[in-house]
Amino acid sequence: MNLFFRLLHILIFSRFRSSVDVMGECATPFRVWFTDLDVLRHMNNGVYLSLQDLARMDYMTRAGAAKKISEQGWYPVVAAETIRFRRSLQPLQKFEIRTRLITWDDKYLFLEHKFTSRGQVIAVGMIRARFLKKSGGTVAPHELMKTLDLDLQAPAFPEYLRAWISSEQGHSQSLGL
Repeated sequence: MNLFFRLLHILIFSRFRSSVDVMGECATPFRVWFTDLDVLRHMNNGVYLSLQDLARMDYMTRAGAAKKISEQGWYPVVAAETIRFRRSLQPLQKFEIRTRLITWDDKYLFLEHKFTSRGQVIAVGMIRARFLKKSGGTVAPHELMKTLDLDLQAPAFPEYLRAWISSEQGHSQSLGL
């Protein structure tokens, strides 16, 4: 229920916040609520992943992409994600998630979510996402960019991202996926 109210807040208020460039960074503010805590009284690791979903909604709305994507009958899905924790978030602590699009290939978009508070990096998450069509099938990133009226070339893949992709592929192969 807690995330439902946060989602409503994002859907209502993102439209009134400053716009962001698709290749820029989008800062989404949050606070740790008591319902976010685990038995050790800091924010539960699963909550981080759920809040990344909300930060992406804020990013897509403020970048002017959410409405255009919805009009096409498309929706985003996460194919893989990872997160690295550096510090804990405590009850009632304010923090923000800084979302940015890193790059894309023929099938996926790669985004970063940086959790920051009081000038410190708390955690960093990365996701590999793609868009699906409600009518069936996938949306190639170049088709997405065209729909958003963007003429962009994909930035070069950073080495850390290449390593993560390679690790994910190796893990999938070891599982026979």
